[in-house]
Amino acid sequence: MSTNSATAIAKSGAVANSSAVILIGRVLLSSLFILAGYAKLTGIAGTAGWFASIGLPLPTLVAVGVGLLELFGGLAILVGFQTRIAAIALAIFTLAATAIAHLDFSDQMQVLLFQKNISITGGLLILAAFGAGALSIDNRRR
Repeated sequence: MSTNSATAIAKSGAVANSSAVILIGRVLLSSLFILAGYAKLTGIAGTAGWFASIGLPLPTLVAVGVGLLELFGGLAILVGFQTRIAAIALAIFTLAATAIAHLDFSDQMQVLLFQKNISITGGLLILAAFGAGALSIDNRRR
């Protein structure tokens, strides 16, 4: 086997492995949003009550909007459909949620949630930059 053939085989294996890793990353990243969106939409009263308690205007409307964004944005990332747009929308949402609800650094739980959200935003921005990978609807549409 020539060096070029061995290199081509190694690269094709790396591409296949990276596609699977990107898919696993999308599944893990999307699960947070899908579950959170579903919980908000099936518990609108509780979500709206909490949103009202932190001073958000039109809390029921905001709860529905946030729930839909999280659920459908998470599903889009899961299947790799319009992934870059979904990732950017969820990154902006995550930063906004962090600014609204997780800036009390005297509370260790809020510090942890701040760090979690910043990390999630980083993952979403990477996904927005590099796309959903080969195992996605986005790739099949090409």
